[in-house]
Formats: sequence, structure tokens, C-alpha cells
Amino acid sequence: MGLQLFTIRDAMAESPLESLKQAKQMGYEDLETYGYEPETDEFYGFKSKEFKNALDDIGLSTSSGHYDFSNYFDKSNDEMMRYVDSCIKGADATGQDYITWPWLHPDFRTIENFKKLSELLNVIGERVTKAGLGFAYHNHDFEFIDHDGEQGYDIIFNQTESDLVKLQLDLYWAVHSSELSPIELVNKQPDRFVMWHIKDMDKVTRDYSELGNGSIDYGQMLSQIDKSGLQYYFLEQGGNFAENSMKSIADSAAYFKEHLQKYL
Repeated sequence: MGLQLFTIRDAMAESPLESLKQAKQMGYEDLETYGYEPETDEFYGFKSKEFKNALDDIGLSTSSGHYDFSNYFDKSNDEMMRYVDSCIKGADATGQDYITWPWLHPDFRTIENFKKLSELLNVIGERVTKAGLGFAYHNHDFEFIDHDGEQGYDIIFNQTESDLVKLQLDLYWAVHSSELSPIELVNKQPDRFVMWHIKDMDKVTRDYSELGNGSIDYGQMLSQIDKSGLQYYFLEQGGNFAENSMKSIADSAAYFKEHLQKYL
């Protein structure tokens, strides 16, 4: 059972190791990181190798990381590739299998930029793959917005190389904004969807919610969706906590283990 650490970013900023120990006690086994500092080679204030050692001591692994590629989208190719190489260094030192592009800044969300993004994803994917790691793209809602008959997600899906650019499907955002259901999206190319984000949707506001409190029927979805390509999944909640982030990941873990883990 995986956890995207962005969910508990407040707790990680205050006490990272204690927060990770508590997550382990809740039943989480694997992590997806965020916020790598390339200048200092640090995760949450620890050198990457030190962070790996700390995870080993706690009994946790990290299989993927979200890295801040969007900050380099309008930079030179040399700057982007230097950043990619830094990410490879951090991912390799922590034992991650995947480097994931998590987000595109609102200023860049045009059809032409989605085409530019697809070209860039192929280039980065080739570099990461040659380094012995996997590369993936994570969606939000904006990729599914219609631009005069074109969608960013379709461009990314069709114009990137499937062996170089895998997909991390955010199931919440797919339900929230895609015309196709997660089941239909995965069916287009099951082996390509190697990771999922699992989070629930508030029944009224459609904001994030703890698993089991929202409107997404994950029992129905996970029992039917093609899991042949799935390697890792991460529970996540970006905000809108009933009490606080640590209580929310505890509640989501308990619900997941009781009702949903049997499908995976």
C-alpha cells in the first residue's frame, strides 16, 4: 500500500521521520516523494542516501517521485537535461523505479504547448530509460479540457512513445474531468498505465475526501479495471481534510485495507 507524501506535506515539513514512522504503523509500505532539492541532493532535509537509509530503518520503500519539471518547461534544453540528471541521481540513490512528471504550470496549458510537452517527454523518457529507470506522466484535470476539439491528454497519449513515457493515472481527476471513465482510459493501452493515484471525491463540493467518505465507487471500479500493467499505486488526498492530514491518511488506510485492497 503506497502513500503520496504530498498528502502530509505539513507533517513532513514539521517532523518527517516521525510522520513516516506513523505512516508505517498505519500500514503504508511504499512512498511517492515530492520536493526533491537538486542543488543539495536532498529529500525533506536529508541527503538522498541518508533518506534511503532512514526509510530502510523504518521499513519503507519509495518507488516513485514527483519532480518539478514544470519549472524548467520554458528553460533551455541544457538546463532541463541538467535537472533531469539531478533527478536521476536522487531517484537512483533512494531506490526509486520511476521518475514522474507531475504537473504543468497554468501559463503553459495550450494545445501547442501540449505538443511541445509531448516532444519533451519523449526526450526525457529516453534519457531516464537509458539510466535504467522508468519515466511517467501524471494527470490532473486540465489535460481533459476541450480546446476546439482537442485535448491535452489525447496529445500526450498519442504523441509520446509508449516504451519511453508511461502513465500515472490519477483516478480522482479522471472521474472528475474526463469524458472517459478510468476503466475506458486504461483499456486504451493497459500496459502503459503502470501507476495509479487513488483518492476520493467529496459528495457535495467534488473536492478531495478521505477514502470511503466520497462519491467514487472504488469497489466497482477496482473490481473491473484492467490491472495487467499496474506496478504501483499511491493513496493521496491533496487537502480538504476532515480533521488533519495524518488523521486522514489513517482513515483512508483503514478503509482501503478493509474494503479495497482485496482488488489489488
